[in-house]
Amino acid sequence: MFLTISTTGTAENPATDLGFLLHKHPGRVQGFTTSHGTAHVFYPEATAERCTAALLLEVDPVALVRRSQGGGRSAAPDAALAQYVNDRPYAASSLFAVALGKVFRSALAGTCAARPELAGQPRPLRVELPALPARGGADLVQRLFGPLGWSSVRTEPLALDDRFPEWGDSRYVRLVLEGELKLDDALRQLYVLLPVLDDAKHYWVAPDEVDKLLRAGDGWLASHPEHALIAARYLARHKRLTQDAMERLELARLAEADGSEAGELDDAAEETQDDAERSVPLAVRRREAILAALRSAGAARVLDLGCGQGQLVQALLKDVSFTEIVGVDVSVRALATAARRLRLERMGERQSSRVTLLQGSLAYTDKRLAGYDAAVLSEVVEHLDLPRLPALEYAVFGAARPRTVLVTTPNVEYNVRWESLPAGHVRHRDHRFEWTREEFRAWAGRVAARYGYTVAYVPVGDDDPEVGPPTQMAVFTAATDATATTGTTATGTPKEGEAA
Repeated sequence: MFLTISTTGTAENPATDLGFLLHKHPGRVQGFTTSHGTAHVFYPEATAERCTAALLLEVDPVALVRRSQGGGRSAAPDAALAQYVNDRPYAASSLFAVALGKVFRSALAGTCAARPELAGQPRPLRVELPALPARGGADLVQRLFGPLGWSSVRTEPLALDDRFPEWGDSRYVRLVLEGELKLDDALRQLYVLLPVLDDAKHYWVAPDEVDKLLRAGDGWLASHPEHALIAARYLARHKRLTQDAMERLELARLAEADGSEAGELDDAAEETQDDAERSVPLAVRRREAILAALRSAGAARVLDLGCGQGQLVQALLKDVSFTEIVGVDVSVRALATAARRLRLERMGERQSSRVTLLQGSLAYTDKRLAGYDAAVLSEVVEHLDLPRLPALEYAVFGAARPRTVLVTTPNVEYNVRWESLPAGHVRHRDHRFEWTREEFRAWAGRVAARYGYTVAYVPVGDDDPEVGPPTQMAVFTAATDATATTGTTATGTPKEGEAA
């Protein structure tokens, strides 16, 4: 298997900067051991004007067979001879994607230790794969790479045998991609789409493959017109995993639609508060109210559901009474921002042991979230379509079932006090609804009654005598004599995220 990545440059911005981005010196040939062979990185050319990096993967067919016999799932046919004589050493498949992820791990993550400013800069790239399996033909290759920003996607079908043209073309193509992209974007596209085009994986597909897919697809997969096909093929057509991926991609798409995360108020709205409010921003007052409610409830182990960029997690960490803090969000981008905000990489061992960031959808039950003292849904529910709320309600109140649940949401009645907010508009472009105080209390009361909680209401911000506070908070407390509800709706159908 073979891949080349080329770029051009000038004396001021030399093409050899590619070596910094890939973390591989152009003057050396380097070898890396993989589970199925050896990967080699070398540079056929390296000048200021043009630089090409090549990745060559030598697959050991015997090692591949031995690993598949040890419990993995091999894409090779079952026939005895075909296990050793097949296309795996030659065509770029999931084997090559795994090698790509291992050899260029830092480049895939978009980090460049020596020259940090290079990582975020698009540059002219030319990527060539001489032999790429394409189940779906050249048309599918175009449909997959065409929407991703490449100015040119060229595919050349490879003949079954040049000596016998009447045999026609094989399912392999030569692929050349050209365009101006960030290197990490190009590598992440290849990491996902190589096994998708091959429509096979050489290893068993486990639930963590969904996380891998969403990490590599962050920023482009949710909006890709073929995202359903990509998810299905990447996950080896595993129905449950594909459904999970599609749900999380949909929520990521909503979060990316306006470049912000659920749980963040519209900055423009907050900036138009009166002088008293401006001295202490509403976002700060909301966090203070949440912290006070958590302390009052005696919570030590806390979930921040829909944690966004980690502002509340950061505030919780400053109080040592909170011994375990878990931030959960569907967006990989938001979690990466939260990790940077918290400086997790530099955090001391004692402090880092208190905090965990998890990717997950609040519309599905998650065993990792069970058993906590409290859960916070701060400015989250209004980002969901109303038909999706019952799934969230069951996942939080029915399945995770913390002793205390705090829910904050905007009070739509207060919107008339925002000078910059046009009449009839919600505070944030991604809000699917905003409740009045009566509507919020009716919803909270129904949820409390169904799942065995009592509920109290706390105003957040100045409580206007006419329109109420800008933010309303419900404090749910599990009733000691209540029993958890079953995993079915009132009609007896399974709740979303639960098996029938």
